[in-house]
Amino acid sequence: MPPSHRREVRRRHREAVLGAAQRPAAGGRSAVGGIVLDASPHLLVLAAGGTEVRLAMSEDTVVWHGGRGGLAALRPGRPVVVRHRTPGIGFAERIWVGIGRVSGTIVACGRDTVEVDMGPHRGRAHVVIPPHALGRVLVRHPRLEPGYLIDVICVRSPGGPQAVRPGTSQPGYRVADLAAPESAAPVPEVLHGTATWFGGVEGEERDGASYPAVDSEGDAGGCADAPSGCVPFPCLSLGSEVTVRNECAGRSAPLPVIECGCTAARFCDRCVECGASPRGRIVELTPTAFAGLGGELEAGCFNAAVTGPW
Repeated sequence: MPPSHRREVRRRHREAVLGAAQRPAAGGRSAVGGIVLDASPHLLVLAAGGTEVRLAMSEDTVVWHGGRGGLAALRPGRPVVVRHRTPGIGFAERIWVGIGRVSGTIVACGRDTVEVDMGPHRGRAHVVIPPHALGRVLVRHPRLEPGYLIDVICVRSPGGPQAVRPGTSQPGYRVADLAAPESAAPVPEVLHGTATWFGGVEGEERDGASYPAVDSEGDAGGCADAPSGCVPFPCLSLGSEVTVRNECAGRSAPLPVIECGCTAARFCDRCVECGASPRGRIVELTPTAFAGLGGELEAGCFNAAVTGPW
C-alpha cells in the first residue's frame, strides 16, 4: 500500500472514531469567531456558525480594533474573535475586532499600497499602509519591493485591509532564494519553530491548521509546487491530526490539517515571544485556534512544538 494511501486510511479512521466535533484547548479557555449582533458593557451577542452566542463582559475585557479599543468598536455586523473562559456562560477576556492578516510575496508596490501574492489557496490582496503605520512596518520590513516577503497585521476597512503593524520581521532573502534543508537531514519526532495564524472570520469557522508539507501525491491534498521550507518536515495529508503546543503559554490542543501551508513554507524566520524559536514556520492556525491556545493575534506568532502521526 503506498504511503499516501496509508495516511488517507488513518485519516478516515480518526474521523470515524473522533467525529467532527472540535475539542477546546486545555486550561479552561477557548475562542470563538463570529459577527457582532449586539454589545453592552455587560454582554456580547454573536452570530457564530448558525447559532447565537452570548458572552459576559466587564471592565476587564480587552478590546482590540487596530489598537486598544472600547465598546464603541463592537458595532453590529463587525467580525470578531473572542477568547473566553469556559465552562458555563463564557466570560470574554479579549476581543479582536475586524482583525486580518496578509502574508506572502510582494508582487507590486504603489505609493501607499502593496499587492501581495498569498499563495494558490488565498489569492492576492491589496494592502493599504497608511502613513501612521508605515514607520512601524518599515522597521521590520525594510524591503518593500517585488520578490520579497511581507507579513502584516491588518484591520478591515471598506477599502480593503489596512496594515497596522508588522506580523513578524521580514526574512532577508528574496522568496526564490530560500535554501532547502539537506536531503539527508533527519526528521525530528517533535517539530520546534514558529506558529502563526491565517485567514479571518466570516461568521463561521472551525479550528484547524495549515501545514507546510502536505503530500502532493494522490488525493493527499498538497500543492505540487510548494517549497520544501527551511526545516525537514514529514509529509501529511489533509485531515491528518497534529498536536500544537504553545511553548509560551503552556497550552496544547489537537487540530486537523485543513490546508496546505504553501505560504508558511517560504518563511524561514523566528518568533521571539518567549525567547527566540528555531527558524521556520511549522504551522499556521485559524484565528480561533491560535487565540484559544493563548496566542495574541496582534502579536502574530508564538513559539510552538508540533507532534503528529509520523
